[in-house]
Amino acid sequence: MKYSCLIVDDNEIERDAIEMHLKKIPSLDIIAVCTDGIEASQILSTTLVDIVFSDIDMPELSGMDLLKSLKKQPLFIFITSFSEYAAESFNLDALDFIVKPATFERILKAANKAIEYIELRKQVNKLQVDHISIEDKTDGDYFFFRETKGITKLKYNDVIYIESMGDFSKLFTRIDKHVILVSLKNLEKQLPSKIFFRVHKQYIINVNHIVTLTTHEVHLAHNFSVPISAANRQELLEKSIDKKILSRFSK
Repeated sequence: MKYSCLIVDDNEIERDAIEMHLKKIPSLDIIAVCTDGIEASQILSTTLVDIVFSDIDMPELSGMDLLKSLKKQPLFIFITSFSEYAAESFNLDALDFIVKPATFERILKAANKAIEYIELRKQVNKLQVDHISIEDKTDGDYFFFRETKGITKLKYNDVIYIESMGDFSKLFTRIDKHVILVSLKNLEKQLPSKIFFRVHKQYIINVNHIVTLTTHEVHLAHNFSVPISAANRQELLEKSIDKKILSRFSK
């Protein structure tokens, strides 16, 4: 199956590089390459597109303003030179955020995430799920959650980290992963805060699986690692790590 996509970037070199990368992905069909947000807006007003790969900092109509202006929004993957836009882009429910220069591997990862989301959304629509939530979350050391194949039971400590997929979330354990029909924002409200911590707009980690904390990443058990924002890093230190750091001198 082919998934339609659109490229938006006012920089010719960057635009050509993104197009070159996307042409290597057989499942994607590039329907247009736009030089600015206004051109993209005109196409998106009349054409259904699955995925938009867009720059953010563009004259007249930025990538974020383009996303806000659309009544029927495709999946947006922002590609930009400015990492400070990350938080705002995820607040707009962008599926992914890539900092330039965008490598083929990084674009492929974002594209696969978008395709997985599209297919999952189709499955959910077929199932006609009316109510999605974590069940029995307050009792014991386990919880239940709904996924497309049914209701699954999992122990809290089996969860290593959780990644946002827009309206859904992807939960990683040591041996497998589950797509949960709950957004990361709602998971954060329901999972126990002593165990689970939001380290990034896109990630929640199980603090019991922290191996190493660096300036920009959290390294977790079983060779997993996720990014961490500066503000969340400080909060994680204060809430979970500082109190357990061994002192140089005993009192």
